[in-house]
Amino acid sequence: MNILAPIKTIMSTHLITVNPEDKLSKVQELFDTHNIHHLPVVRYKELVGLISKTDFLHFMRGYNQSEEDRYVNEARLRAYKAEDIMTTGLAKLSPEDRINVALEVFLVNRFHAIPIVSDSNELVGILTTFDIIKAVSQEKITPEQILENL
Repeated sequence: MNILAPIKTIMSTHLITVNPEDKLSKVQELFDTHNIHHLPVVRYKELVGLISKTDFLHFMRGYNQSEEDRYVNEARLRAYKAEDIMTTGLAKLSPEDRINVALEVFLVNRFHAIPIVSDSNELVGILTTFDIIKAVSQEKITPEQILENL
């Protein structure tokens, strides 16, 4: 992977998002259905927040233990909205920023996802640690590189 390449070469662009007004029942459904760990919150394509699966589970505080907890859980999912638990004030990068900049943000802040936005704060992608791992794992290794490392 060329760490000086622009982020747009490895970022995810097929995004699943929610609106700030969406109920947490929709958030849970999207996490469960799509096996994702980060859910951007957008209002008319503008990024306003991010919900991580960890934050969502922390908010739910391990409910689902008993029949009574299941009803409490369902009530919380209907009562709260995405905007109630989303993280705001996010680190954001541009699609033209270099991958090494994203690596530094991941390293220093211990984030696992960075929203990628246009100049007008419109969400155009997301870069996750999974995207980085995937890009590295798909890198072709030449015979010369193997010989250099022997």
